[in-house]
Amino acid sequence: MQTEENSGKESDIILDVHSSVSGLLWRSMCLDTRASMAISQANEIPEVVARAIVGRGIANDEVDTFLNPTIRELMPDPLKFCDMKVAVLRLVEAIYKNELIAVFGDYDVDGATSGAILLRYLEAVGGRCISYVPDRSKEGYGPNTNAMKYLDSAGANIVITVDCGISSFEPLSEAKKLGLDVVVIDHHVAEARLPEAIAVVNPNRLDEQTGFGELAAVGVTFLLVVALNSELRKQGRFSENNKWSEPDLLTFLDLVALGTVCDVVPLIGLNRAFVKQGLKVMGWRKNIGITALSDIAEIDTFPNTYHAGFVLGPRLNAGGRVGEPSLGTRLLVTNDRFEADSITKKLEIYNNERKLIESDILDAAINQVMEREADNAKDPIVFAAGDGWHPGVTGIVASRLKEKFERPSIVIAFHNDIGKASCRSIYGVDIGSAVTAARQAGLIINGGGHKMAAGFSLKVDKLKSLSKFINERLSESVKNAIKNRCLDLDGVISVEGANLGLIDKLEQLGPFGAGNSEPKFAIARARISRSDIVGDGHVRCNVLGETGGKIQAIAFRCADTALGNFLLANGDTLVHLAGYLRVNHWRGRNSAQFILLDAAPCVSTNN
Repeated sequence: MQTEENSGKESDIILDVHSSVSGLLWRSMCLDTRASMAISQANEIPEVVARAIVGRGIANDEVDTFLNPTIRELMPDPLKFCDMKVAVLRLVEAIYKNELIAVFGDYDVDGATSGAILLRYLEAVGGRCISYVPDRSKEGYGPNTNAMKYLDSAGANIVITVDCGISSFEPLSEAKKLGLDVVVIDHHVAEARLPEAIAVVNPNRLDEQTGFGELAAVGVTFLLVVALNSELRKQGRFSENNKWSEPDLLTFLDLVALGTVCDVVPLIGLNRAFVKQGLKVMGWRKNIGITALSDIAEIDTFPNTYHAGFVLGPRLNAGGRVGEPSLGTRLLVTNDRFEADSITKKLEIYNNERKLIESDILDAAINQVMEREADNAKDPIVFAAGDGWHPGVTGIVASRLKEKFERPSIVIAFHNDIGKASCRSIYGVDIGSAVTAARQAGLIINGGGHKMAAGFSLKVDKLKSLSKFINERLSESVKNAIKNRCLDLDGVISVEGANLGLIDKLEQLGPFGAGNSEPKFAIARARISRSDIVGDGHVRCNVLGETGGKIQAIAFRCADTALGNFLLANGDTLVHLAGYLRVNHWRGRNSAQFILLDAAPCVSTNN
């Protein structure tokens, strides 16, 4: 779904759908048939794939790089990043002096994978290191003063923060007073002011010129390791007379892919190469922790972005949400299969517990929002807050509220008059900058994020002022985003054409994710049969084509939405459907499945 301004050109509109059951205009991504034919012929690829490439703005001379991204071609010189050389030289010094290096991570997947890469690498080259992951409920996000004092008392000489630290001004100032050398490795939105650290490596620093702001923290961490490895090689760490062997950095790419996908950063450029190569490494099953997690999740096919983002990711996150925050990093670092199995069993229990907690809080949040909106006009931002809510699930609940109410959402869990909040936004609305502005205005204690997601903490007496501030600041951008909503599609296919052969051709465009969504199509003039509700509010149905073809379709979490009601009510009438294709693996057999995103009545027999 896009929120770019609707041009209104009739040539853009697919199947004359100006307003679907979800209120979206269906727009064609590719209008240049001549360009798609040229790309198809020049690169010997099917035209359906070429159309999708043109729709994504890929020029003819960029097609090969898009279809075959390589890290070697896309990787920048890590030393071009601000403060990278300072960070590398300080770490080299720490390794040779046998100083204790503390890796301070975050409790989400990006933080866990970043921490795991550093810990694995440092151990492999003879570094002495410890890991610290803060407790979400007790400590909140990012570095805190007590944690810095603890690491100092534990004998740490240097602290590396990964996926956090860019806005931790007071804690890192305290760390400096304690004599700790801090290196910040982050990717979140930065301010002009930087924390007190000997090095701040962040592609989103305001003075950074490299142009890699789309990297996840794990990608930045990998660049640090590449630069560190190069310097250690130069200094003879891996010479024949030395006991340390040079690590194979390619073996870390499974962690890079996992963190990149789960942090929902754009899968373009270097990120795309990281994920494509990293999924191959993941398929080698060399990382004991990922292998154990894959086994308990019963992944029996070659891993893809869906497995990373929706199967492995939630399980890794579970420890940080409702259990032990260090479990994710510990799992990704261990080389002991017995320990890995033990951790994955704990994570599975925590994940199931998380689902129950999430369900209860989501129900309460939805009721809260609907009661408030029954009496008042809708605010641009959906706010929900509760005393005693578990802070570990606020992000998931915010995502669900965003999906249901189709507006940016903020969920706050209060405890002892202090709230911890998670924010999720819609395309076209920068929630991260609003949170940064709120912190600068003194409305929140701390916080930060990026365009689509953010987090913060605040005192309960600031809630009303914050709500007014955020709503006023984002009102216009939310209004424009909602007004201009449309569903960009790659073309129209028939039920008969929606098959495994087409899916196989489209796989050339992968990996799919943020910034490179799976190709979406409309199926014209279809009929729905045997629709019912399955699982957690999913609507499943059979889709029948005009010439007798059939494909199974499913719309996730839509039973109580306009789309769900439409699918359940239509059986005999002709409809247009929109969605994407995916392989359904069931009992050793593969079949094509259509994942429904939207629908519209077929109002004319001439469509």
